[in-house]
Amino acid sequence: MKHRIVLALVVVVLVTFSILFRASAIPSIPAVASETSSTSLRALAQKRGINIGAAVDFAPLQNDPDYRAVLTREFDIMVPENAWKFEYVHPTRGHYDFTQVDALMAFAKANNLKMRGHPLAWHHLIPPWVTKGNFTRDEWIAILREHIETLVGRYRGQVYIWDVVNEAINRDGSLRDTIWLRNIGPEYIDLAYRWTHEADPQALLFYCDYATEELGQKSDAVYDLVRGMLQRGVPLNGVGFQAHLGLSYAPKLKSLAKNFKRFGELGLEVQFTELDVKVQDGVGSWDSRLVEQGKVYAGLLKTCLEAQTCTAFTTWGFTDRYTWIGDLTGLGEAPLIFDKSYRPKPAYDAIKDVLQTE
Repeated sequence: MKHRIVLALVVVVLVTFSILFRASAIPSIPAVASETSSTSLRALAQKRGINIGAAVDFAPLQNDPDYRAVLTREFDIMVPENAWKFEYVHPTRGHYDFTQVDALMAFAKANNLKMRGHPLAWHHLIPPWVTKGNFTRDEWIAILREHIETLVGRYRGQVYIWDVVNEAINRDGSLRDTIWLRNIGPEYIDLAYRWTHEADPQALLFYCDYATEELGQKSDAVYDLVRGMLQRGVPLNGVGFQAHLGLSYAPKLKSLAKNFKRFGELGLEVQFTELDVKVQDGVGSWDSRLVEQGKVYAGLLKTCLEAQTCTAFTTWGFTDRYTWIGDLTGLGEAPLIFDKSYRPKPAYDAIKDVLQTE
């Protein structure tokens, strides 16, 4: 009898320890004290009928209270910068790691932020079990389908937009030679959208790419791609313009407006989805470059508002303290609208001025 009691106590202790261990392994994001402001970008954008968003880096969101405070005060869309990418969320076959995404989803709900899912089919950050695998075409189809259905199905009804296929077009207008194109064929694009829609019919589905702001070879190819998809009855709601820009290559606004117009005439929304404007390639003093940066942001937002079918303005990050460009180049690119100390830059003020001007 004593042995049974001891054994039972051991089991209870082990189960309790296991529960506590699993709970501690799940990352948590501290709550943000509710703060509202009628002059925040979030409030002003809502009055103009658009959403304003930012990509979110998990580590500072978890560890930096200023990061959380600015995000929730100024933006109403959040995009996980990496947490949903194949390599991070599906690192080995048959195993998914949703710990970060679940924490991000909980934070978004608690702070009334819309969640954008990004991306489902992309050529970067694919784990070795996929890239080095020796699969038949049917197996490649099954891998992509299972990945999409698992991610989208898990968050069915909770994600407002999915970036389904990302960067499938080269600068010359040809289809990018991705692992999905090589092993499935061009139809992987249509299939990805159909699977996503089946897994969550409520979510809006977007195609996103870079260097497509102006009329030209690549944007023409994107236009032809999405027009063909619509003609084939593929579920598609919009096109995202990533717009990773610099002072020396900001788009001509008249060309951008014409581009927005033709996508709108297809019945599609257009959005800026990964916007940033680096200043390292500019001329003049640092202060003058920041002013010019503000003018670029303002011009893009004004063109978006005038387009009517432009429904969101999302930057890839929001503070120069955490930016992918700085990590990539090692230079002080300062591409975003808050500086490293979370002080608003001229770009922030320029965006606010546009939103306040009817």
